[in-house]
Amino acid sequence: MGNDLKAEISKKLAKESVRLYQLLSRKLREYDLGRQLLRSGTSVGANIAEARFAVSNADFCNKLSIARKEASETLFWLELLEETSLLPCSETEEAKALTNSIINILTSIINKSNGFLR
Repeated sequence: MGNDLKAEISKKLAKESVRLYQLLSRKLREYDLGRQLLRSGTSVGANIAEARFAVSNADFCNKLSIARKEASETLFWLELLEETSLLPCSETEEAKALTNSIINILTSIINKSNGFLR
């Protein structure tokens, strides 16, 4: 997957995270879970951006691994928001789809970069 596609998808996730945070904080007055989602959802793209300028293959894989962990955390918060009925599935659907795509893309890249060691 090219850097542009990873960056594009991760930026969409960041925008969705901001939108959901605004929804949670402004309309529902739920700040704590919203901040957790905002932090992890925007961190994915930031780590992918850092990986573009990695100084070694190990550094590259480390940054993408961190991005993947943040994506996994984002998925956790999205599922929790649904399961606690704070947000309906219709509100989290796009963010969940983006997050799952990112996890799959990053897993593939990390595996290829590590020579399929993982």
